[in-house]
Amino acid sequence: MTAGTEALRTPVRWPAEAIWLAVAPRLPGFTVEVLPLIDSTNSELMRRCRAASASATPVGPVPEPPQAILLVAEQQSAGRGRLGRTWQSQAGASLTFSLGLPLQPQDWSGLSLAVGLSLAESLEPRPGPTPALQLKWPNDLWLGQRKLGGVLVETASWGNQRYVVVGVGLNVTLPPQDFSAAPAAGSAIDTAAWQPVAASSLQALWPGVDACWALETVAAPLVSAMLRFEREGFAPLQERFAARDALAGRAVKLSDGSEGLACGTGLQGALRVQTPAGLQEVSSLEVSVRPQTGQAPEAER
Repeated sequence: MTAGTEALRTPVRWPAEAIWLAVAPRLPGFTVEVLPLIDSTNSELMRRCRAASASATPVGPVPEPPQAILLVAEQQSAGRGRLGRTWQSQAGASLTFSLGLPLQPQDWSGLSLAVGLSLAESLEPRPGPTPALQLKWPNDLWLGQRKLGGVLVETASWGNQRYVVVGVGLNVTLPPQDFSAAPAAGSAIDTAAWQPVAASSLQALWPGVDACWALETVAAPLVSAMLRFEREGFAPLQERFAARDALAGRAVKLSDGSEGLACGTGLQGALRVQTPAGLQEVSSLEVSVRPQTGQAPEAER
């Protein structure tokens, strides 16, 4: 047996107990589950939620939604991002997890930005006016001009309540190829114009770290951030997001064909774009960064 093979067979010591101890006092019933392989952690939690909802009886009160859970996958076979984009995941090379919990904010707008901000602040090695980690609206974590990770937010109805599943994917090591594969056929993205985006990794930021370190670093602060978002929304986070806004002051193109200058976000997290027709607030369109002088084009992800 080679040293590399032996390393692959060494059980990974995930910090499940430490995370549970940090989170359970704030979320009674909270659990942490680690699976060696699954298609997608987001898909699995959404399946569980829908199955539980379908099993409810037609009479009597609506049962409580599922308890909060952190589901971690050592490897995903069919990970996905926004608009059906696939997310390639290799054991040890990336951290992929989903956090599911009942959530009742007054306004859901800006939740993916709040999640990204929590991740960036937890992983930031140099807090201050020029942070290393930036956020590309609405759901990407950047290191320099390279994509380090992404966020996928999904919700399910439960009577008059909502259950949210927040999926997170982070590169731990630099992948041999771009970790977000081409958009799925029939998606809203022009597959003919699609180009890979250069990737980065946590080890480029924190040499020698692994997925277990990353999970323990981000998990409990992310729960706290989501509970604060439920109470306060995005508005109190606007200034902190602006300090990491990768699009601010840059020329962008929207998926409806319009172009303009990105001017930060509004109080509900919408991207503000100054176009020839005036200032627009964008909440659902896709945004691609227009190339700067001497810079290769960057495809939208």
